[in-house]
Amino acid sequence: MSKGLVKITLPDGTILEKKSGITGLDIANSISSGLAKQSILVELNGELKDLSYPIVKDSNIKILKKDSEQALEVIRHDCAHVMAEAVQELFPGTQVTIGPAIDNGFYYDFSFKKPFLADDLEKVENKMMEIIDKKHPFVREVWTRNEALDHFDKIGEKYKTEIINDLPENEEITIYKQGEWLDLCRGPHMPNTGYIGKAFKLMKIAGAYWRGDEKNEMLTRIYGTAWRTDKELKKYLSMLKEAEKRDHRKIGKEMKLFTFDDEVGPGLPLWLPNGSVIIEELEKLAKETEDKAGYDRVKTPHITKGSLYEKSGHLSHYKDSMFPAMDIDGNEYYLKPMNCPHHHKIYSSLPRTYKELPIRLAEYGTCYRYEKSGQLFGLMRVRSMQMNDAHIYCTEEQFKEEFLQVCRMYLKYFEIFGIEKYEMRLSLHDPAKLGEKYVNEPDLWNKTENLVRESLIDGKLNFVEIHGEAAFYGPKIDVQVWSAIGREFTLATNQVDFAVPSKFGLTYIDSNNNNQTPLCIHRAPLGTHERFVGFLIEHFAGNFPLWITPVQVVIITISDKFNDYAILVNNQLKSNNIRSKIDLRNEKMGAKIRNAELNRIPIMLIIGEQEVNNNTVSIRRKFEGNLGSVPIDKFIVSINEEIQDRK
Repeated sequence: MSKGLVKITLPDGTILEKKSGITGLDIANSISSGLAKQSILVELNGELKDLSYPIVKDSNIKILKKDSEQALEVIRHDCAHVMAEAVQELFPGTQVTIGPAIDNGFYYDFSFKKPFLADDLEKVENKMMEIIDKKHPFVREVWTRNEALDHFDKIGEKYKTEIINDLPENEEITIYKQGEWLDLCRGPHMPNTGYIGKAFKLMKIAGAYWRGDEKNEMLTRIYGTAWRTDKELKKYLSMLKEAEKRDHRKIGKEMKLFTFDDEVGPGLPLWLPNGSVIIEELEKLAKETEDKAGYDRVKTPHITKGSLYEKSGHLSHYKDSMFPAMDIDGNEYYLKPMNCPHHHKIYSSLPRTYKELPIRLAEYGTCYRYEKSGQLFGLMRVRSMQMNDAHIYCTEEQFKEEFLQVCRMYLKYFEIFGIEKYEMRLSLHDPAKLGEKYVNEPDLWNKTENLVRESLIDGKLNFVEIHGEAAFYGPKIDVQVWSAIGREFTLATNQVDFAVPSKFGLTYIDSNNNNQTPLCIHRAPLGTHERFVGFLIEHFAGNFPLWITPVQVVIITISDKFNDYAILVNNQLKSNNIRSKIDLRNEKMGAKIRNAELNRIPIMLIIGEQEVNNNTVSIRRKFEGNLGSVPIDKFIVSINEEIQDRK
């Protein structure tokens, strides 16, 4: 390569030799002026950069257009900058803090001199439109630390100066300007504000502590959503509207599934009879599945000595998420935040040999975690949770198949519940945080991460890799699912533990009569019942499949003179394990049908003179209407088949 030149490799393998300092826009122009007009960003050696970013070394480059997936995050980041400019122009004296892009949108935290009202959002939106219309270029500048500190100190931006002071000494400080307004930012950004478009909307105002610390000042956070097109924006807003109708807290109250009570305590759900039916059906499903898969059931206490969690490492890593210790006979005891240390003790209670492995211990234990009050959210974030938990102890040779069997169990559950969109995320460690956030065993990290990766590839399972999200003791799979209306939920986990078994002295005798330490797989395919039920409520909008719905059949009589036959039918249904009830209220039949549909009861049996004379029932199903009359015995057989097959 000649001096002063760089080698640019395009996605199709084409290699260009260009002058050092050339930009992505220059490259786009050299390929096609049409491409240059559509270009907004470049992907330089895997990192997103501004179109004007100088290329000073040999690089792989990809020119990005606005319709690319990567562009959406940058559009949202640009929106945050434009919103901050609009707020400071409308409300002089306001200080800005941080404003990142997030899933579905963006936010910015502000320190206002006077309270900011919801009615002000429209004013900010209008001002943002004006800024976008001006098509101010986003200009990147590199400042010295002193230049940045002097500037932000002069204009009274104390939060920005605090951020700068906390940056490593050798970190480059970059500023982005849009017109006369500027912000401390790493970038990247679009060529100008006009590229943002107007497919955005400011959504709500919330409080947020500076840097997430309750001891710091409470700031005002403004949330917004932004998309590439108006069509995408309308689709998202429509989904939010539907999600509001499906809110599990609202439907849970309507269907009398669960409740919370201040005297019991926040985040501690009370399951009502209808909700308990769902819990029991889920537990029945999981137990049947696990029995067939060779799991053994165990039970462990709700509290234990703190020394157990010191040994496992949970106290040092999770103490802030545990309830405070209780002093019992001079010893510290804790409410159980997870089952694994107890299962390790069950494993170690007997000598083990390679012939017994794998050993699979399953439990429906209740665990307790201290979630902060501001993070509690219906069933999705609670302090008391019933965990569909198990631990598999296996040899390294058995690991891949055991890990894959757990993943296949997820897929079986997804099929049963009609979950069509899901993603498995392989969470890896951050080598820079070994000994701090992660067990300091670099070789074991690399080995087990490769084992998990190979297992997923061998099983032909789609997955993405996420760095820095592993458990402290090993890599894990986090399973994300999407409900029927496209809302994303974190549902389940499948974790590898190479560190804790040795801390507990867990061993087995191998075929050469030597002691070996087993690998441990932590898995919870249904997550916690609380979160999973919350997901199912919103996924089905409360219209559960027949097998899991709290009341499966309601019997409605046309008049009181048919009540005796209705009672007989009800007794037959109950004796066949069908959850039924009779509506004997002195109401018109139409009102009873409407009430059943409002209560999301899937099947109504209408009883009149013809049904009594013929020993039949007239079937009406929600969403299907009247299905005609059938003999009661035939109805029971068909319904039981549907329930048993979990259709």
